[in-house]
Amino acid sequence: MTTNPATETGDRSHVRPPVESVAQISALLLDTDPTLDPALARTARQAAAEGAVLLRNDGTLPLGTDAGVAVFGRVQIDWFAVGYGSGGDVKVPYVWNLLAGLRDAGVQVDEELAQVYTTWTAENRPSYEGTWGQWPHHFPEMPIDPALVTDAATHAETAVVVIGRAAGEARESVLEPGSFYLTDDERMLLDHVTTAFARTVVVLDAGNVMDLSWLGDYGDRIGAVLYAWQGGMEGARAVAAVLAGEIAPSGKLTDTIAHTYSDYPSAANFGHSDFNVYAEDVFVGYRYFETFAPDRVQFPFGFGLGYAAFALTVIEATADATTDAGLVRVTVEVRNTDAVHSGKETVQAYLAAPDGRLGKPARALAAFAKTGLLAPGESERLTLEFRLADLASYDDSGVTGHRSAFVLEPGDYAVLVGTDVRSASVALTVPVAELQVVRQVAEAAAARTPFQRMTLARDDSGAAVVAWEDVPLATVDRRERILSALPAEIPATGDRGITLDAVAAGRATLDGFIAQLSAEELSLLARGDVTMHSPLGAPGNAGVLGGVSESLRAKGVPPITTTDGPSGLRLSAYASLLPSGTALASTWNPALVRELAALHGQEMLRKGSDVLLSPGMNIHRDPLCGRNFEYFSEDPLVTGRFGAAIVQGVQSAGVSACPKHFAANNQETNRTRNDSRVSERALREIYLRGFELCVAEAQPRTIMTSYNQINGVWAHYHYDLVTAILREEWGYTGCVITDWWMEDAADPDFPDLTDNAYRVRAQVDVLMPGGVKTSQGPQAYADETILQSLARPDGITIAELQRGARNVLGLALALAPVLARRTDA
Repeated sequence: MTTNPATETGDRSHVRPPVESVAQISALLLDTDPTLDPALARTARQAAAEGAVLLRNDGTLPLGTDAGVAVFGRVQIDWFAVGYGSGGDVKVPYVWNLLAGLRDAGVQVDEELAQVYTTWTAENRPSYEGTWGQWPHHFPEMPIDPALVTDAATHAETAVVVIGRAAGEARESVLEPGSFYLTDDERMLLDHVTTAFARTVVVLDAGNVMDLSWLGDYGDRIGAVLYAWQGGMEGARAVAAVLAGEIAPSGKLTDTIAHTYSDYPSAANFGHSDFNVYAEDVFVGYRYFETFAPDRVQFPFGFGLGYAAFALTVIEATADATTDAGLVRVTVEVRNTDAVHSGKETVQAYLAAPDGRLGKPARALAAFAKTGLLAPGESERLTLEFRLADLASYDDSGVTGHRSAFVLEPGDYAVLVGTDVRSASVALTVPVAELQVVRQVAEAAAARTPFQRMTLARDDSGAAVVAWEDVPLATVDRRERILSALPAEIPATGDRGITLDAVAAGRATLDGFIAQLSAEELSLLARGDVTMHSPLGAPGNAGVLGGVSESLRAKGVPPITTTDGPSGLRLSAYASLLPSGTALASTWNPALVRELAALHGQEMLRKGSDVLLSPGMNIHRDPLCGRNFEYFSEDPLVTGRFGAAIVQGVQSAGVSACPKHFAANNQETNRTRNDSRVSERALREIYLRGFELCVAEAQPRTIMTSYNQINGVWAHYHYDLVTAILREEWGYTGCVITDWWMEDAADPDFPDLTDNAYRVRAQVDVLMPGGVKTSQGPQAYADETILQSLARPDGITIAELQRGARNVLGLALALAPVLARRTDA
């Protein structure tokens, strides 16, 4: 979501003076909010530490505490704790920076050099002035005096150079120095430091993948590289603990890092204003690189080093292609072979499918598991399970003879096991004798504008080469699909005195309650309160839905408060700032993230939040997408597993999580009008798959649509997306809300449906926040279009309004215990 760009000043409420010690934090909490949970902070620190990815280490790390360390770069103090926008603007009582974190970890920092940076940064504070979406990608570096570097090298053995980047909502990364590329000052700093010091560590504090090709220019002059994804209020302290060896690094990349930006398959079709053609189709991220361009990979998907070394032994690998849609089970023993360091290791299983008629990526992640902390010589057995059916390919053209079906084509399916996509080796091969139709569905959300998509061919030597084919276009009669599935009306009874409390207690039925509601009340349930920061909810809330009128509240419908995520509660009150989505996924530890989310759910209870607008679940299609820090990965399995972990954790507290942005929201440029032109196959295998897994495993009570269009239809009007796929195929019964405000439009198949009526027919239940907005931002409408449409021959029906009301009231009933406790308090 966004805020009102007409009033947003660019204020960064989470930017606070750095802390120097745990004791100072305790004092800050007493002055701000003593209800902040130390357990939440501890778990956030552990997650931020496990999410940091060690890309290179020649033995320079860990730093230890017995030798001097010179820390360079202003970001050691001006730390980027989170990305920009609604996903990060949390009023947080403290934020660690790296200099304070290193001191806390017992590292002997060069205090003379530290004082130089402390003085300079105090005199050159970062500026966040400006309008929404115009925040800085980086902070200009302190001019470096070569004599300062050489002097520091006389009393410190190791140098740490800190480089920071930020992007965010409405703030794409760009192909410029200070964003995707290093600045000249950063280059000069690295030149001087790597010349003066025998051992140099580079720490990258960023929410997005940035260019790392410059590492090749320095060779072994840079001994260690740690990619520290933005880890929230405890992030810098967590990174310091990793550098010092207090916490063993165990993070793994959830994206491929290529040699150059132009190597990414999305590069030619990203950032365009009106539309982007998803020409790479299913060949996203490592699926492209491992198939067509393995030589263009600098650091492969799933890669990450530790201080310990591990040996993997496949103990057992079995498959049954005749039952349970091809259940595959691999048991792997992981042994810590290091003599000194403890650590954790992640085992990853990939499936290599036969080419077939559809053309498949060389490898697709099928399962993963992470060990506990293993001491030197200690081992643990992990069992990885998946079904071949889970990785079936979608035929959107009928080339296999089964259009609109997920299929397993005949051939040998190799199961590969390793610690990253490149190192994985074959553990077993599963033969599939004949084509299997795993799941037959109906065409939905298919492309309507012709374009060509990438596919797989083989040259004379058998090597994979890129080929192109026309994308299949939509064939379904949408009008007929909708008319054939209109719901039946619940006969109106008028007010019979039934309250929603009676429904919750089992003394009345939900249908009986809905039958009482007037058309106006039904239309009120279809929108939130008129503005953000609604007086019906906790101060600073994102918006309120449900009991937005006196008549609804009199019938027992409670106001339901939503708050921004995913990195913390954006309220007027102080709240915890948590690690970014990429940091969490880079842990490859869903259990840890579920624990963190459960504690976050408890904080929601304390702060008055009912619905957390989190997790962000869009795919890292391109490294420049400004909002990548909120999302998890280029891979749908990682996305689905971590999305489910957050939903399960949050909802274990009785409140609701709200996965977003449904769907194909993969850039911020002109995000409210841009059209994602994508094949049905790529939608189902890549961009919807994570949401599908999350719905199946965690049953989120709410889901948020995206701003963009998908094949020419805005997500908040997309019947195929929300009704045909989400509700009918996946069986979702929860509440669907819009992102904040929506674009005006008329239904092309039903001229009497415009705006909110058009939206309700798609089963997007609630317009948020709900009031008429000024001309300075995206349009939004209250209930006029719904009531007007009811009176028209081809307009919305009462039954459709009742269906949407059922979804909203179902959310209210699910939240009833929480809301009742709040009312009693």
